Amino acid sequence: MNNLLNFIWRHHFTFLFLLLEVVSFFILVQSNKFQNANFLSSTNEISGSIYAGLNNLTEYIELKKTNEDLARENARLNTYSKNSFIKISGDFLLLSDTVYKQQYKYLNAKVINSSTTKRNNFLVIDRGRVQGIEPGMGVICSNGVVGIINKVSENFSSVISLLHKETKISAKLKKNDYFGIASWEGGNYEYATLSDIPRHVELIKGDTIVTRSGSGIFPEGILLGWVDEFEVPPGENYFNIRFRLSTEFNRLTYVYVVKNILKNEQEILENDFKE
Repeated sequence: MNNLLNFIWRHHFTFLFLLLEVVSFFILVQSNKFQNANFLSSTNEISGSIYAGLNNLTEYIELKKTNEDLARENARLNTYSKNSFIKISGDFLLLSDTVYKQQYKYLNAKVINSSTTKRNNFLVIDRGRVQGIEPGMGVICSNGVVGIINKVSENFSSVISLLHKETKISAKLKKNDYFGIASWEGGNYEYATLSDIPRHVELIKGDTIVTRSGSGIFPEGILLGWVDEFEVPPGENYFNIRFRLSTEFNRLTYVYVVKNILKNEQEILENDFKE
């Protein structure tokens, strides 16, 4: 306490000077409209900048939670979209009636590891057996197809990426429904190929390629990409089509696992047909 009093006494002239400066400034601002307006304007600008910075910091901290909430909401909306239902009678969409029956459900997940530079690329997501994930389920994102569930643990799953030599996806041209097989031949992770399209089909650059749903892994109409280049090799009857992938594999964060509720029923019929 004595030290504090001694410090104040030694510097009391300095403190007095600062106090008088503050009082003088206050009197100047209060008695002069011009200075008063400038002072208020500067104060508002400084406080506004501070509040804006604090708001940006808060938004950044909340961004992760916001993204997760949006992913859950998108999964819920996809589950109840028209593409998730199959028509069983009638001509009208009545989800509360028996006209349509739900075929697909969606579960949001986060990518925690992935690759794009290998010949056979994989992803790992933070959902597993506990959350109802099973091998063979499709994985998509907001931009298009991602891959197929490969192995499952209690809380994690590995995904065979579309960028894998074993991945073959039933696909079609959106404008005319001609279908073929979409696959990745390696190299650039932004492009894939579509095969088995007859040479008489009219093609132009930019044609949209979507899933056909023949395998029951993906709903029909999920975006795959857009035609970039095409040619018919000499002596062949089918196009070689190179298309640009809609999915940006080098920046995947949130994905959706697709569960086909009627897949077992479809597989039983297909197996009987093969036998």
